[in-house]
Amino acid sequence: MNGTLPTESWARRITRWLLAIAYAFAGYKHLTAPAGFVAITPGWVPDAVMVVWLTGWCEIAGAIGLLTPRRWMGWARPAAGIGLALYALCVWPANVNHALNDIPLGGTHLGWWYHGPRLALQPVIIWVALWVGGVTEWPFRRPRS
Repeated sequence: MNGTLPTESWARRITRWLLAIAYAFAGYKHLTAPAGFVAITPGWVPDAVMVVWLTGWCEIAGAIGLLTPRRWMGWARPAAGIGLALYALCVWPANVNHALNDIPLGGTHLGWWYHGPRLALQPVIIWVALWVGGVTEWPFRRPRS
């Protein structure tokens, strides 16, 4: 190894920025308008308000980690990718609760046109966090010659 970092593909760079922006915005919404997030939190989660507040900060921290230059802290992007993937896994029960109990947000019932794709895409969101964090190359890894 010659001490240089491999170049990041344009697809990964754009996706990393889009995911960081999405998570930063979601974190901001968790902190400034928590009611909808609290409403969909399953009843077995203790202190839903505190959990929503903490998850908002986790989303913001993950977004910052994804945007940290690799030359500054080479561990930040992978850590952010793993953290955001775990976050997406841990909030899945809230999404299931939202869907199964048809919890309205702002008086609006979203229906399965929203919930179906949202639940089905959760594994993709988990994978994208790992991919943009540089934790996995699958399925894009080139075979070794």
